[in-house]
Amino acid sequence: MTLVDHRTRSLRDRAISLLRLREVPVSVALIALVVVTALLNPRFLTAQSTKDLLLNATIVMILATGQAIVIITRNVDLSVGSILGISGFMTGTLFATVPGIPIPVVFIIGVLLGSALGALNGLLVTVAGVPALVITLGTLYIYRGINNAWAGGREYFSGDRPRAFGDLSVDTVLGFPIITLIALLVLLALAVVLAGTRFGRDFYAIGSDPDAAKLFGIRVRSRVFSAFVINGALAGLGGVLYASRFSSVGATTGTGIELDVVAAAVVGGVAIFGGSGTVVGAAIGALLLTTITSSLAALRVDKFWQQAVVGMLILAAIIIDRIAALRTARRLRVSEARDA
Repeated sequence: MTLVDHRTRSLRDRAISLLRLREVPVSVALIALVVVTALLNPRFLTAQSTKDLLLNATIVMILATGQAIVIITRNVDLSVGSILGISGFMTGTLFATVPGIPIPVVFIIGVLLGSALGALNGLLVTVAGVPALVITLGTLYIYRGINNAWAGGREYFSGDRPRAFGDLSVDTVLGFPIITLIALLVLLALAVVLAGTRFGRDFYAIGSDPDAAKLFGIRVRSRVFSAFVINGALAGLGGVLYASRFSSVGATTGTGIELDVVAAAVVGGVAIFGGSGTVVGAAIGALLLTTITSSLAALRVDKFWQQAVVGMLILAAIIIDRIAALRTARRLRVSEARDA
């Protein structure tokens, strides 16, 4: 084999590996959706429309990033919407009852509150040994009930918060809203941790085979607990940003958003059975789902079809994931047969 042949084969292998990335199909779908919608409705890509699209996707992107980490460990957290709600109402309460409180302090309190609630989820899952689906379904209602009892009929509006806090969702840097840039920084940090550290790779090992992970000395309970804490912290951060983005926070803040978050992670290529996927894919999935909603609204399609399209995307993602798993298993069997 000549040097040229070797380089050609190397480039071809790299191209094939790139195309096999889980993020590629959802990215292609996102680009195609934006292009088609812009052709049918030129106002879809105006500066203000693009800004609104990013703002609408930001909260779900943050939540999907945390949810991806939990799902990678072969778990799920259905309580993120309730955590976001409590954190959001806490933000409104702090600004209304503690005049002059520094904005960074509010961010820290919101993240710590979310971390504490996520830690409770992680503790119940790892100690009780009950499936996370059941535990977090219960805490979803507990956290929501606490928020309902706390908020009652009260709501805090944009006039109750400092102008600088609201400006985080208004001002832009290089065309990106500031809260979107915050979300991207968090996403970048977590992507590096998951891909480049042993701490991050342990999540994938646990999701692929928990028993094997134990045999290799990985502290499975500790890592799973950490995944829930991180997820809770991001939900707390999402609650603070929600209070900046939207005009009011109250007892119903964040209701139902947990399903959108799980859908975003799955559509973004995070395997629902754990062990594979990336936070970048989950964020792209969140952006795709938000873009679908905006695109169908721009094309004046009935809201029913928006939900139906999201449902079809989830089914397609699961089917594709299953087919990929079967093909991988078949390749491994063939490889083992050749080596025998």
